[in-house]
This record gives sequence, structure tokens and C-alpha cells, in this order.
Amino acid sequence: MVGWSECVRLELMKALVLSAGGLWAAWEIGAWKVLSEKFRPDLIVGTSAGAWNGWAIAAGCTAEELVKLWLDPATARIMCFGLHSTGFLQGEPRHAKARELFERFKPRIPFALTTVELPSMRSRIVRASEIRWEHLAATCSIPLAFPPMPIDGRMYVDGGFRAGLPLWAAEELGATGALALNVLNTVEFRVLQVLLRRKRAGRNLQVQCLEPSRRLGSLKQAMLWNPNNIERWIRQGEDDARRISITI
Repeated sequence: MVGWSECVRLELMKALVLSAGGLWAAWEIGAWKVLSEKFRPDLIVGTSAGAWNGWAIAAGCTAEELVKLWLDPATARIMCFGLHSTGFLQGEPRHAKARELFERFKPRIPFALTTVELPSMRSRIVRASEIRWEHLAATCSIPLAFPPMPIDGRMYVDGGFRAGLPLWAAEELGATGALALNVLNTVEFRVLQVLLRRKRAGRNLQVQCLEPSRRLGSLKQAMLWNPNNIERWIRQGEDDARRISITI
């Protein structure tokens, strides 16, 4: 595993930043399938579903392997309905998947994810060396859906709650440039992030952002696994990525 100190000494550090987005994050895999041939990040930062994608990518998982993971019917079990005091989705299936990802993949390049601590609503960065399976579960704990995740006596929820695209974290970790994949580009999500006073990166971070060229689907589709939708979003990610030239 590459040490964090080795990474931060680089004068120019380029990050791959992956947004939250539920099942829409399959689009990120299609985009990365194309972009991985042109871009080698020094750092990967993700939140929510983007953190799970980034964790695997940082471990050297190929785009083809990621496609298989997303198309595995077991993925449908993560969003398992079950009423509880804080929402309507069961926590244990998400925990099981987080444990699986943690055991299966170990980052080879610097990686970090974000979470939001309750009740302070502070965004937190967790580096690869500090990450346990609980952090992988916490970063995907959608508020009012999944139960908050307890870690060391504190409660955490989805990192995308305060910043669906964690560019601020990439900058804080030393990135000078970022290739950002953002599926949360619809009007409702932009308004929500403004209302929640999202954390923003400063002006010194050079950002190239790729977003879906057309709406991926409904919020319901982002919550309910369907192989046809997953395949469609992956294809769209590939098509969108072929249209850009990386400039950072």
C-alpha cells in the first residue's frame, strides 16, 4: 500500500473525486472504464456509493470487475426495505456489503472517504489507513433511510449529506487538480446542497467535472436495483466519457 506521506509530497497531485448517487453511481463505472485509459490519479476521494467505487478502484479493481459487481443480483439486497425508528431501509445488508468490500479490497494508492457526524453535522475525512468496514457502511448511511452508523461512540451518516461531490476533501488532502465524476447534477440535488450549505472546495483546486449528459432516471430507480438500468447507466457513462479530453 502506498503511504499517505509519499502522496502528499508530490508538488502536483491529481485526484479522482467520485460523487454520491445511490445506484446512479453505476454511471461512474462506465465513465471510469474509459477515463482509466487516460488518467492515473495520485489520490481517490469518494462519498457514499462513490466511496465504494473509489475503494475498489484504489485497490486496483478493473472497470470490468466493477461492472460485474454492479450487475451481481446480490447488489439488490443492499436496499432492503424494513421500517425502524430512523428510516425505512435495513442496516444489516449494507453492513454485510461493507464488510465484504473491506475484506476483498485494500487500496494501493491513497484513498479517503467522507462521512457526516451527528448531531454536529460536521463533515469528516477518513483516510485509507484509518478506514474500517464501519466507515464504508457509514459513508452510505442515507439519512432518514438507513440507521446512522455508530463508530467509537459517535454516530455517522452519509458523507453526501453535506457534500455530494467531496472536492473540498480532495483539496484538504493536498490535491491541486481533480477529475470529478458527479451524478448528482439534477436541479433538486443542486437546491438541496445549497439549502444544506454544502462544503465547497476553494478556488485553488483546478477541477474538470464530468456529469451525465441526460437525466439518469427517477429517485425510485436510484434506490431499486434493476440490471437493465445498471447496464444503461454504465453505457451512458462510457459515452459521456468519450466526449471529453482530460485537461487537468
